[in-house]
Amino acid sequence: MWLELILASVLGFVIYWFVSRDKEETLPLEDGWWGPGSKPSAKEDESIRPFKVETSDEEIKDLHQRIDRFRASPPLEGSRFHYGFNSSYLKKVVSFWRNEFDWRTQLEILNQYPHFKTKIEGLDIHFIHVKPPQLPSGRTPKPLLMVHGWPGSFYEFYKIIPLLTDPKTHGLSDEHVFEVICPSIPGYGFSEASSKKGLNSVATARIFYKLMSRLGFQKFYIQGGDWGSLICTNIAQMVPNHVKGLHLNMSFISRNIYSLTPLLGQRFGRFLGYTEKDLELLYPFKEKVFYNIMRESGYLHIQATKPDTVGCALNDSPVGLAAYILEKFSTWTKSEYCELEDGGLERKFSLEDLLTNIMIYWTTGTIVSSQRFYKENLGQGVMVHRHEGMKVFVPTGYSAFPSEILHAPEKWVKVKYPKLISYSYMERGGHFAAFEEPKLLAQDIRKFVSLAELQ
Repeated sequence: MWLELILASVLGFVIYWFVSRDKEETLPLEDGWWGPGSKPSAKEDESIRPFKVETSDEEIKDLHQRIDRFRASPPLEGSRFHYGFNSSYLKKVVSFWRNEFDWRTQLEILNQYPHFKTKIEGLDIHFIHVKPPQLPSGRTPKPLLMVHGWPGSFYEFYKIIPLLTDPKTHGLSDEHVFEVICPSIPGYGFSEASSKKGLNSVATARIFYKLMSRLGFQKFYIQGGDWGSLICTNIAQMVPNHVKGLHLNMSFISRNIYSLTPLLGQRFGRFLGYTEKDLELLYPFKEKVFYNIMRESGYLHIQATKPDTVGCALNDSPVGLAAYILEKFSTWTKSEYCELEDGGLERKFSLEDLLTNIMIYWTTGTIVSSQRFYKENLGQGVMVHRHEGMKVFVPTGYSAFPSEILHAPEKWVKVKYPKLISYSYMERGGHFAAFEEPKLLAQDIRKFVSLAELQ
């Protein structure tokens, strides 16, 4: 029986090699209009306007009134985070939010970096653009586009930005100094939501490429996790000659022969190219992969099919919004946190940082439009989009954080990204890499850039 399985696997590899040999192709650089109504005949205003994050007293008063009306339901005894966000701990979060959280102070923190907006394809696109406070003589900074995902925001990058733009002050080498551009995905935070169906990762990639071009960057580095990893991958597929390097801390790998082999991996792992670390992170397969994905993907099915329905509730209740989003910051940071009464939220994050991210969604009313991104990308099914079957031919680096929802071994990643030049098993950390472990991620980005510039 095992001989037949091995022979079948070998045959599968041979067939796969013949049908998927490296073929360099690019996504077409098209155009779009996502604003209301028909595209106007006049040329789009390409000006870049300074922006400041502000909230009125009336908005804060409304928020407090809604929090005060929160109606909790008691948790089951001993349920911890197995049923979702534990309502006993939620009461603590809500009390802190209502009585201690100072949004005005957080606004000052948000506005410490320069914010801008510019119109692209009918949408006001928000971004922060942080330049180095000082540069070694004769040096120019390396432009780096960093893209967030759901349920995060541009705020995820606030702690990593100084490590990239001012490394020497933070005890790092100034061999690589970056200027960092962090846009908000359309429909997230302060970027305007599409008025039309169809704004997916490819359209977003095109918009962000146009943003970088408008800022004067002809060649640049890109980095992302979650949706950001797909958007950055699409940029590399669309304009590879403009991308100096692509760094990811998550990857969407669908058409990949290696992803079909985990059931054989525990016994034949070395034959299949898995390392000891891969085996540790993938097995026992039933628990670490199958059950984990089943536990953590319910939201995805809802948002990829009928996002507006649950969105009505979340956009109306700040406490419901907080519970829905913060639950992800618990188990996506470390799956074992579901065993804790508080979900382990304050082991990696402060309540101030977590609630700041919630406030970005709440004050902009963008939870519904952010969830629609799942419908636009997954609503038609898997492997129906051209980019899913395309490879990426720019220098690529990958940070494999051990508590990511699904571990992607180097063998898997290299099929999609043949020019993978850096693959790092990270010491610790999960899904929200820049938010959880900014120094580890910054160091790996710097390591990757060093290798990319030797190419």
